[in-house]
Amino acid sequence: MKAKAKILICYNSPFSIYPVYNGKPNGHGEKINDLSESGFTNEIQNIKQSLQKYFTTVETLPIDKNVEKVIEQINLSAPDIIFNFVESVEGVSSYEYCMTGLFELLGYNYTGNEPSTLGNCLNKARTKNILHSYGINTPLYFTTSPGDIVSERNFKLNFPVILKLLNEDASIGISEFSVVTNFKDFKKQLQFLFDTYNQTVIVEEFIEGRELNVAILGDQVLPISEIIFNGLPGNLPKIVTYDGKWIEGSVYYNFTKPSCPANLTIKTKKRIEMTALAAYHAMNCRDYARVDIRLNKKNIPYVIEVNPNPDISTDSGFARAAAARGFNHEELLTEIVRFALMRKKNDTQNQAV
Repeated sequence: MKAKAKILICYNSPFSIYPVYNGKPNGHGEKINDLSESGFTNEIQNIKQSLQKYFTTVETLPIDKNVEKVIEQINLSAPDIIFNFVESVEGVSSYEYCMTGLFELLGYNYTGNEPSTLGNCLNKARTKNILHSYGINTPLYFTTSPGDIVSERNFKLNFPVILKLLNEDASIGISEFSVVTNFKDFKKQLQFLFDTYNQTVIVEEFIEGRELNVAILGDQVLPISEIIFNGLPGNLPKIVTYDGKWIEGSVYYNFTKPSCPANLTIKTKKRIEMTALAAYHAMNCRDYARVDIRLNKKNIPYVIEVNPNPDISTDSGFARAAAARGFNHEELLTEIVRFALMRKKNDTQNQAV
C-alpha cells in the first residue's frame, strides 16, 4: 500500500564549467565517456520509478540559477518532502548548501544534510579543523591560493603529498599526477591546478595504506568497503581518481574496484567504525553520509574526507554497502525519505503544541 505523500526530486542537470575535470594536463580534448555527466540523469528516472511504488505522487525538478522560477515550481508542487539530489547549481559546487537553505526558507522538509554540514564538508580544510578539534586523526595539510609563493624552505610536510582542489567534490582535479614525491613535481602540479581551475588547493600528507569507505545510514554503520587496486600499474599511486569514478574504460576505472564487506580484523573494523561515526557526528551529519578513511602502516585510521549526501545510485558504493546489510535500492531510498517524513511529523506536532 502506498503512503499518502508527495515527493519532489530536486537535482542538478549536468553542466560543465572547466576545460578539464580529471586533473590531467593532457585531459582536455580527449574523447571519453564521462559517466558523471550521463549517468546520474538516467538514474533520476530509475529513482522516480522506485519511489512511485511507495508514495502516491513523485515529481522531478531540475535546478538551475533561475531562482525565481525554481521557487515558483517548488511552491506549485507543494511537496511533503523534497528528495535533495542537488550537488551543484550550473556547475558551482558551493551552491549546494545554498539550495538546502532555500528549502528551509520556503518551509519544506528535505532529505539529507543541512546547509552548515554541506558547506563545512565541501571545504576540506574546514572539515579537517573540525575533525582535529574532536581529536579525530586526519592528515597534516596546508592550503595555497593562486598568487601565493610556496618555497621549498618553508615546505613543512613530509613527501609524498597529495594535491586537491579545496572546494570541489566528486574527485574533480584528482589524477595520478596529484600524488607527488618531490618539490619539483609538487610545483608543476600546483601550477597546473591554478592555471586550470583558478582555485585554492589543499596539500596534505599522503597516507600510504588501505583505502576504506564507510557508509552511514541514520546512526547505523553499514558494512565497510575497501578500494582494491589489484592490477593497477605499479607506477601509479593507489588513489581514487576522477577517471576511476567516471571515465569508463580508463586504467583507473578498470583497476579501482570496491570490495564489500572489507576483509578486516575485528579490532581494526571496530576502530574504523568508531572513527567514522565520530567524524559523522563531528560534522553534524544526518540521514546519510560516507566517511573516507585511509589506514596507515600501523592500521591507524585517518579520515580523508566526510561526504554528506553521497552518491546513492543503484551502482554506487553506498548502495553496495546497504545491500550488504540487507537493504535493496528501493528500501534504501524509502528509508531516507522516512527520516525526512519523521521530521515533518515532529515539526507538525511541535507547531500544534
